[in-house]
Amino acid sequence: MQPRKYGDAGQAFPIYITVVGGLLFLAFAYFAVGQAAANRNGAQTAADGAALAAALDTRDQLAGAWVQNVLDPTKWQDIFKGNAEGLGPSCWRAEQLAAQNGATVLSCASDGPLGYTVEVETNDPVGETIVPGTENQKSQETATAVIEPRCTFEFLTEGAGDEELPLLTCKGEEWELDPKGPKDLLPKPEDLFDVHLAD
Repeated sequence: MQPRKYGDAGQAFPIYITVVGGLLFLAFAYFAVGQAAANRNGAQTAADGAALAAALDTRDQLAGAWVQNVLDPTKWQDIFKGNAEGLGPSCWRAEQLAAQNGATVLSCASDGPLGYTVEVETNDPVGETIVPGTENQKSQETATAVIEPRCTFEFLTEGAGDEELPLLTCKGEEWELDPKGPKDLLPKPEDLFDVHLAD
């Protein structure tokens, strides 16, 4: 009977340890990448929500201004362009939504009267990983939301005033406005304006 040879097994063991170590390193590296990606995704979600919140607040204010001036069609066009008297700031809504999503607003600026660009930073860092420096690294992302008027109008007769309001068409839906009718039957903010993230 021939004695067993242990030389090959002894040589294979260090290779096995090296391969296993390499696989573990790759697993931890993928985990670190996943942590960073999740942190960035959280920042983008917060930025999207913050920008939309600011735009929605302005949309609601514009819709309110339209309702207040529904009997004065000469002001409608300016309102649909985002120009209305008495509009208040809306970035407070961006800060509120960012906080609810675990982030802080770094900047909030209006892009003209019908849009907002918001930059946020996550409150929590990526965390400790095998990649040095990630324990204090936070993600920053930016989003832009725009407000688009959905309606057009035309006067039914020349010089129409309080007794005859223009026919309002909002994305194919026609509204025959009754100046003496109840205000709760008027178009809602979502009927008058569309709010979405910029491409």
